[in-house]
Amino acid sequence: MPTAQYPPEKMMFQLTLRRRGISDQAVLRAMEEIPRELFVEPADRADAYRDSALGIACGQTISQPFVVAYMTEQLQLQKHHRVLEIGTGSGYQAAILSRVCSQVLTLERFRTLADGARARLSKVGCDNVEVLLGDGFDVPASAGNFDRIIVTAAMERIPEGLTERLDPGGVLIAPVGPPQDTQTLVRIIRTDAGFERKELVDVRFVPALPGIAREL
Repeated sequence: MPTAQYPPEKMMFQLTLRRRGISDQAVLRAMEEIPRELFVEPADRADAYRDSALGIACGQTISQPFVVAYMTEQLQLQKHHRVLEIGTGSGYQAAILSRVCSQVLTLERFRTLADGARARLSKVGCDNVEVLLGDGFDVPASAGNFDRIIVTAAMERIPEGLTERLDPGGVLIAPVGPPQDTQTLVRIIRTDAGFERKELVDVRFVPALPGIAREL
């Protein structure tokens, strides 16, 4: 591939992910293929490939690239998996997931964000992603169960109704802890004997809120 397609900031972006321990080749390819600059605010495009979170509409954020890659890697995705995402935001995490799995259903409580993400995902050809305006604490029963679930906003505790949507052998990743403070990224695996829980790394996310936003 011509060097001209790799601006210095994007080359450093990939190097940083590798240096910080991301080794799943499918995840690294997805991070390379998806143009992050399309998922940030226009004023922030020059900083799209910095390893930092950035503000988006409705008081939300797009997570730093390492956190996106790390959470995706910890899901241990396979190509046939069906994934539920709680908290669409700009659509970036869903776009990354779409390159590594079969199908993504992503729920967003803000209509503005849902509409914007839907347009961006269509633009980059993520045809296996469905964006739904909805409540992440009340996933529609019609959605069925999932191989993987990823939550991209902080929950004080993971609702039982969410873990019960995991298929046997399924994996859930979520930041757990108090809002406006440091949370811990938690991985839950559904086994024949119940649920195995492991704490991974400290993170900071905006809080997950119930219901559909009345405005925005």
